[in-house]
Amino acid sequence: MGNIVAPVVNISFIEKAISAIARGERGIVAIVIRETTPIDPVIITSVTEIPSGLSDFNTNQIKLALKGYTKTPKSVLIYCMDGGEDAVLADEYTAALNYLETAKWNYLCIPTIETDNKVSDVVTWIKTCRQNKKMFKAVLPNANSADTEGVINVTSSLVAGETTYTAEQVCARVAGLLAGTSLLMSATYAPLADFDDCTRLTAAQEDAAVGAGKFVFVNDGEKVKVVRAVNSLVTTTAEKGDQFKKIKIVEVMDMIYDDIRQTCEDDYIGKFNNSYDNKCLLITAINAYFTELANQGVLSGGYVEIDVDAQKNYFAGKGGTVKLEDGSEKALAECSDDEVKRANTGTWVYLQGHISILDAVEDITLPIYI
Repeated sequence: MGNIVAPVVNISFIEKAISAIARGERGIVAIVIRETTPIDPVIITSVTEIPSGLSDFNTNQIKLALKGYTKTPKSVLIYCMDGGEDAVLADEYTAALNYLETAKWNYLCIPTIETDNKVSDVVTWIKTCRQNKKMFKAVLPNANSADTEGVINVTSSLVAGETTYTAEQVCARVAGLLAGTSLLMSATYAPLADFDDCTRLTAAQEDAAVGAGKFVFVNDGEKVKVVRAVNSLVTTTAEKGDQFKKIKIVEVMDMIYDDIRQTCEDDYIGKFNNSYDNKCLLITAINAYFTELANQGVLSGGYVEIDVDAQKNYFAGKGGTVKLEDGSEKALAECSDDEVKRANTGTWVYLQGHISILDAVEDITLPIYI
């Protein structure tokens, strides 16, 4: 298996093979602002905790992020870049992203990112983070080429009274909305009572926008609301199908990944001998987690088991000799699946899982006959 490296919990999310453990905290918004007199990073939970001395624009953006949906975000992490004349913008963004990579949050917004011409840079950073198993998501304006489940592409404006909020300025509201959306529902048709109007699109334009991975709004004549809660993913693959376009589904996947990774790091890795019995302890814990998620209505069901095929590949890479549970050795070709399942796999635990994530009601067909 190559050189010895740090312990790995390699959990790959594909539509029919997911493994996970213990619900993590959700709903943290990270907002990156610019101020001529920057402040240290701070975490707040209400408007009363917004630091004094910030510009009216930044204060309003933070208030938008705190609004949420069915609940307010758990918290808002404020990171302030130096917006003074001597500040080097590229350096400020590098420092901000380096800091955020080590912090805990779910949805990122940067109210000046399009003005700063940094949308594509943050898209690339988000993709890299997710490849490195940092399940961050960013709400970005006009990120039309992002094509990733990790970016929500806002392309519409909103209007409140005499004030028009550009797509860039709307992202904080959307980040807070998504952070405050229950796992049991989606943000599709979420009402935005704090706004009076939005970029007007025809029904055909709405469909085209959603199909292109754009997060847009509609005025239904009574209120402004989200059209459909989709991310920017457009190009599907065998491993990432249409389900990955849904913000709700991706949020559940990310939660499950974060939960199992954190729990394995805290409670399993380095704390148990890698025996068959101890693998079964981990499997039992994961299956209990799936059952709880099903009880809560997040999943319709799921289970995890030892991946026998992966263990066969492991032994094939070791020369085709299997070290059995009793310490004896046997050729791989002569082993039963049960013997392979119970065999000694060094530091590696090979599991595979299957779950079904419940989507929200978004489409209704009701023919009425007279």
